[in-house]
Amino acid sequence: MKKVREKKQAVKKGSDAAKSLKLKSKTLMSKTGSVTDTAKKVEVSGIKKQYLKTNGWCNVTFKLPKNAAPDAKVVTIVGDFNNWNYAETEMTKLKSGDFKITLKLHKNKEYRFRYLIDSQRWENDWHADQYVPNSFGCDDSLVVV
Repeated sequence: MKKVREKKQAVKKGSDAAKSLKLKSKTLMSKTGSVTDTAKKVEVSGIKKQYLKTNGWCNVTFKLPKNAAPDAKVVTIVGDFNNWNYAETEMTKLKSGDFKITLKLHKNKEYRFRYLIDSQRWENDWHADQYVPNSFGCDDSLVVV
C-alpha cells in the first residue's frame, strides 16, 4: 500500500522519482510473470497440453530445444503412443534449430517416451512430468495427460 501511495505522490509531482518507480514496477511485473510493454514473448521448450472439450483427447506439443541436439538432422519421438516405433513420428525442425511436434493423446493416461536423435542417441525431455526407470538401465520421460 505504501509503495502505491508513494507512486501516486511522485506521479502528481512529475518528478524523476515517478519515472524510477514506474520502471521498478515494470521490472517487478516482468519478474513475476505479468505482461508489460517491456516484456518480450518467449516460447519455452518443453511440453504444452491443450485439453479438448470433446471425446477425451488432448493436443500435446513436445519441443526439444536446439541445445539438447545442436547438430541433429532428424529427431523422432518414440513412446507408448506409437508402440516405440523409431521411424513413425518425426518431429519438425524449426528455424531456431528446435524440434517440435503436436500429438493427439487420450486424457487420463500416462505415456512413456524419449527422443531419438539421428537414429543414434536417446534424449529425455527436460520438462517431463516425471522420469521412470526402464529395463535398459536408464529413465524414460513420462507425460501425464
